[in-house]
Parts: sequence; structure tokens; C-alpha cells
Amino acid sequence: MAQTQPRRGLLLILSSPSGAGKSTLARRLMDWDPTLRFSVSATTRSPRPGEADGREYYFKTRDQFEAMVAEGEMLEHAEVFGNFYGSPKGPVEAAMKEGRDTLFDIDWQGGQQIRNSALGRDVVSVFVLPPSIAELERRLRSRAQDSDEVIAGRMAKSQAEISHWAEYDYVIVNTDIDKAFAELLTILQAERMRRDRQPGLAEFVRGLNREFEAR
Repeated sequence: MAQTQPRRGLLLILSSPSGAGKSTLARRLMDWDPTLRFSVSATTRSPRPGEADGREYYFKTRDQFEAMVAEGEMLEHAEVFGNFYGSPKGPVEAAMKEGRDTLFDIDWQGGQQIRNSALGRDVVSVFVLPPSIAELERRLRSRAQDSDEVIAGRMAKSQAEISHWAEYDYVIVNTDIDKAFAELLTILQAERMRRDRQPGLAEFVRGLNREFEAR
């Protein structure tokens, strides 16, 4: 006896200070489950060479972006260095109805806004911590992408970000990326099986009871 209705999709939020491994975990998760939808942000900044609308970002004018915010079409948004960034609600709701999960790679402020939104009951939030501050700095330097000044700025911001760890449903300490990924998979698989995310379950159990009565 199969369930006829798909489960309701969930919103998986990943947050961490820069260098803790959040983006690597997000990429691995997308490779593990191609049905997982990655939330593409909208922005008012101009496209960079090679970027395509709807792939890296949804590129909007400032007026368009502000209209979306005013009409409640953004799950979260913020202004960063003079440009707006935000997560459009429509694609997320469509994925949820199809039983598909949406992955958000965002900071604690964006995560807080989504948890406080109308879709907050479907949020599963995970914060990724480094094993130590020394290791966090080592990882940032090993990228060989940023200047000492940029790294110092990221390290200064990390303390404020880490202070919000207790606002999340789950916390992973990324001592080893394979172990951290296994823990993330365990969280996702367990959350997908929650009773309240399986809309066909009650009817399935009623069918089992009918089988008992027919014996």
C-alpha cells in the first residue's frame, strides 16, 4: 500500500562563519541529491562576466526589488555594500508543493528572517562551527584568495556570527569534512521522515486499520 501524496518539502538553512565549511557541505549535498533545490538569490547588483540571470542570481533593478519586498515576495533580504540581496518566496513555495527541499546557504540574519516568515514551520536550520579559531584562520589562509586585510575582516566578523549558534536547530563541528557531511545527511534524512511532513501517512494508517477490520 503506497502513499499517494508526496511529503511537504522543507527549507534547509546552512550557516557558518566564513571558512567553516558551509559552502563545501552545500555542494556535496546538492551532488548527493539532485532533486534538492538550491535557493537562488535576487540582487540589485550588476551581473559579472559569465553570470546568467536565474542561475547565479535573479538580477533586479532597485525598484523591482523594493516592489517584491513590499508585496511580500521575499523570504528574507538585506542590503550589503549598497546592493540588496534576498530570497524570492515563489520558487521555494513551488518546490515545497512538489515535495522538494530547498537549500539556503545564508548568514544568521537571513536565517532568522526565514524562521520568522510564514514558512518558518518548515525550516530546519544547521550551524557549522570550526574546531578552533586557529583552524578557522588556517582554512581562510589556505585558500590563497584573500589579502591579510580581508582575512582579518572575516575573522573579526566570525565572532559575531558564532554568537548566534544557539538559535539553530542543529550544530555541526566541522573537524573533518567527511564526518560533517555524514552528520548533515543524518539530519536531513531524519527531518524528511518527520510525521508532520508526510501528508499521506494518516490515510495510509486508516488503510491498515481497514485491513484489520476485513480479516
